[in-house]
Amino acid sequence: MKNVIVGTAGHIDHGKSTLVEALTGTHPDRLEEEKRRGITIDLGFAFLEMDGVRLGFVDVPGHERFVRNMLAGAGGIDLVLLVVAADESIKPQTREHFEICRLLGTRRGLVALTKADLVDTETLDLVRLEVEELVRGSFLEGAPVTPVSARTGTGLEELRANLLRAANAAPQRDTSHYFRLPIDRAFAVKGFGTVVTGTLVSGCVKVGDELEMIPPGRRVRVRGLHSAGYSVDAATAGQRTAVNLAGVELDQVRRGMVLASAGRFRATRQLDARVTLLGSARPLKNRAQVHFHQGTAETVAEAVLLQEKAIAPGETGFVQLRLREPMLVLAGDRFILRQFSPVTTIGGGVVIDSLAPRHRRREGSVVPLLEALESGDCEEGLVALAQAELRGLTLEEAIARTCRPEADLRAAAESLERSGRLKIASREPWVMVPAATFSACAERLRKSLDAFHRANPLLAGMPKEELRDRAARGLRAEIFRCVLDEMVCAGQVSVDGDLVNRGGRKIVLTTEEETARRRIENAFAGAGLAVPRLAEILPRLPVDRKRAEKLLLLLLREGVLVKVNEELVFHRTAIERLRDLLAAYKHKQGNKISVAGFKELSGVSRKYAIPLLEHLDRAKVTRRIGDERVIL
Repeated sequence: MKNVIVGTAGHIDHGKSTLVEALTGTHPDRLEEEKRRGITIDLGFAFLEMDGVRLGFVDVPGHERFVRNMLAGAGGIDLVLLVVAADESIKPQTREHFEICRLLGTRRGLVALTKADLVDTETLDLVRLEVEELVRGSFLEGAPVTPVSARTGTGLEELRANLLRAANAAPQRDTSHYFRLPIDRAFAVKGFGTVVTGTLVSGCVKVGDELEMIPPGRRVRVRGLHSAGYSVDAATAGQRTAVNLAGVELDQVRRGMVLASAGRFRATRQLDARVTLLGSARPLKNRAQVHFHQGTAETVAEAVLLQEKAIAPGETGFVQLRLREPMLVLAGDRFILRQFSPVTTIGGGVVIDSLAPRHRRREGSVVPLLEALESGDCEEGLVALAQAELRGLTLEEAIARTCRPEADLRAAAESLERSGRLKIASREPWVMVPAATFSACAERLRKSLDAFHRANPLLAGMPKEELRDRAARGLRAEIFRCVLDEMVCAGQVSVDGDLVNRGGRKIVLTTEEETARRRIENAFAGAGLAVPRLAEILPRLPVDRKRAEKLLLLLLREGVLVKVNEELVFHRTAIERLRDLLAAYKHKQGNKISVAGFKELSGVSRKYAIPLLEHLDRAKVTRRIGDERVIL
């Protein structure tokens, strides 16, 4: 069955709730105060099924004081039913509700002229003309205008037929997209716990699903579902849905929170948008305080203009809205702005980047980014985001900031990589970077290595982290690794452990350095296990101390010398002889040896014996068991 949400709109006491009751048999007012006062204060709901279509009516309050509740219901509607009383015609809230529907991007609707039994034909025709003038040039131009009387039943069948035609023409909601349900009510049911209701604006949900309540980002589980008064196993976009939740108490839930697919989105306090002002509004100046309404949420926001001048009445412009309270809004969401004081509707707009960084006013790169995102071209938007995200753009960030399906973004990234505009630096996790940024990083890496080798001709290579700090500072680690891997594959660099070298580079020693190297090696080789003191060796070398220390590091890197700990260095032949001594000892006296036995065998003091044994343990030559070693 196709599900279509119909929202009523119109001035107070023009008969919206009475008309919904006449159409559906259900009076939408649920609060005692509403029934006592005869006006709708909060949202009311009723359902009507006709020929395979289920219409869910969201009856919104018309009184000016309750417009914010009206906004909570208007965001999820597919059709608007504009209600105008024939005996009063168009009133202030009629115009405001109509403008709100226009600003929210409502595309379909129809008009009901209620209380038609109270006026003559001439008056009815006059009201019809006034309505046609109001809606001229809007989504309601040419829509059916049906005179009805809830008291006599006149026109109800015609209105139902018009509703059915409009509902059939309305597109289906997107059930393949990420699940999202803005919460408009929350209550507790004895024996079941917390229940929330709302209009399921996208995706689908089933019993047992894990969801996320944003804000604050709490994980919850779906215990049960109701729609149109029935218990169901699953609900899809376009349905009024009640969700019984496990994992949250009633006092932790409020209107304005959103149930969403777990792990996909996060709340924001800063977003970029295109704002349109009503012709009746005052100019919107930089840093003006406004009331921001989106879905069922509302907060105060500061409007930071992203262009030179204030936005004039009836015009549009790019604005960064800095929210006082965090809320979940996504790219493409429509919102309403109301003046801070007095509180009247002044305009609305559409979110372009829901997780925007803080901009400086008139920042040159912002408008091209927003225009690319606003264009609707997935590839252009992805490139623009990657260029703006200096560290590199993850797939999760792209989903959160564009609200596009993961499969679409992956396909766009692959296409952009084939065309040479984007580089996918990693697929686990997925990280993207503009091709120009990737190439620039590779060039910096080459220059950094060349500079390092010129300054350190005796070192075997540049430490990876030092190279990353010089060539890829500010970029994600995945980008640096990808650049390095591609340069290794191309033979431009080589990697040995933690050291990076220019491809094909070899250390060439001068005659003095070669002499010094040989003297250092001979000094250690001749000392055996009696480690020579560097203070005695270095002064006798034909090179300065700094180069001598680098030659010592070179010998360690080549494995000619072996570092046992921070203080003790031996020639490799000494360690090899020690291994031979242990093998012979094992053959003659068994595989266990004490520290004292090792000292006697090697001829070294305890100062040397313990570090040597620990080195042999690490080398798997021996294994410590208690106070003894087992020779392996």
